[in-house]
Amino acid sequence: MFADLLRRLAAPEPERLPDPDARLALAALLVRIARADGDYAQGEMDRIDRILARRHGISPFEAAKLRAEAEGLEAEAPDTVRFTRAIKSAVPYEDREAVIEALWDVVLADGTRDEQEDALLRQVAPLLGVNDRDSNLARKRVEARRA
Repeated sequence: MFADLLRRLAAPEPERLPDPDARLALAALLVRIARADGDYAQGEMDRIDRILARRHGISPFEAAKLRAEAEGLEAEAPDTVRFTRAIKSAVPYEDREAVIEALWDVVLADGTRDEQEDALLRQVAPLLGVNDRDSNLARKRVEARRA
């Protein structure tokens, strides 16, 4: 089902993804971050659904469907670089900061900052072209909203 998208993500010089594929790549990256600690909890799924609904202006039902598709893609994709490359090429820098904020939102969804999730996010931010300073500011914005 995802073979064509994975093939395009794996290309040495990937073309810019159409919006539906870029949405799916972002959703798969959110799922990958949530699964990084080996505990993919309902709270994380709910948080991903809310992020997708808000970011793309879709209904909660459509967001859950997109997340479910992303779960399949994430399970089949061999590495994180493919998602980040697709997102980086499809999303301007300012919006990539918002992607990092969304990723922090998922990492912190269960109230703890797990080492595996934290490490993956530290790897993902530079792959998206977002520097450590901006990633830390995104994390602080998420933490402030939760306080």
